[in-house]
Amino acid sequence: MIRVLLVDDHPAVRAGYARFLEQDGGIQVVAEAACAGTGYAAFLQHHPDVSVIDISMPGAGGLELLRKIRQRDIQTKVLMCSMYDSGSLVRSAMEGGAAGFVTKSAPPENLVSGVKTVYRGQRYVSDDLVSVALRREVDDETARIAQLSLRELEVWRLLAQGYSVAQCAQNLNLSLKTVANNQTAIREKLGVSSTAALVLLAQRHQLIDQPGMR
Repeated sequence: MIRVLLVDDHPAVRAGYARFLEQDGGIQVVAEAACAGTGYAAFLQHHPDVSVIDISMPGAGGLELLRKIRQRDIQTKVLMCSMYDSGSLVRSAMEGGAAGFVTKSAPPENLVSGVKTVYRGQRYVSDDLVSVALRREVDDETARIAQLSLRELEVWRLLAQGYSVAQCAQNLNLSLKTVANNQTAIREKLGVSSTAALVLLAQRHQLIDQPGMR
């Protein structure tokens, strides 16, 4: 039996995931969480075989939770989920230690296959992501985004959502100086000088929702 932790801020999404997974018969959802903080606590308590984590959640997001979980247990299996198919997100998650990536628009069978595949120690991307994940030629923006660490990606996501440096520090349990330094590094690596440019770039690469979505 594969023991799974589900982390997503939408109860309906978690309920749907749990139903599809447990219908398989060989998968058991041992815990659910609505944010990165409770997700990490559930991970420590239940020691799941596979953690299924949504990238975009209020406060600290899925990439930050991925970083913390991998820091705690380098052998753990994580399957990331997103409503987007951004190539930069897929690469960042996989390079950050995720074993797989599934979009929420993919057929539910992809989620079941993803959990089973990463549990066996193999990598998995949903059917609609194969061309994205295997594409070798990336544009200049995506190449710059790939330079960011998982923490920098998470700080960027929060800044682009309108969080202040102090709010980012509180959400990620970091010092103001660390977040300020991350902000400087993010702007340098992305080649942008204004907050507006950071927001537009985050929207274009689907790191945050565009106005009117979700």
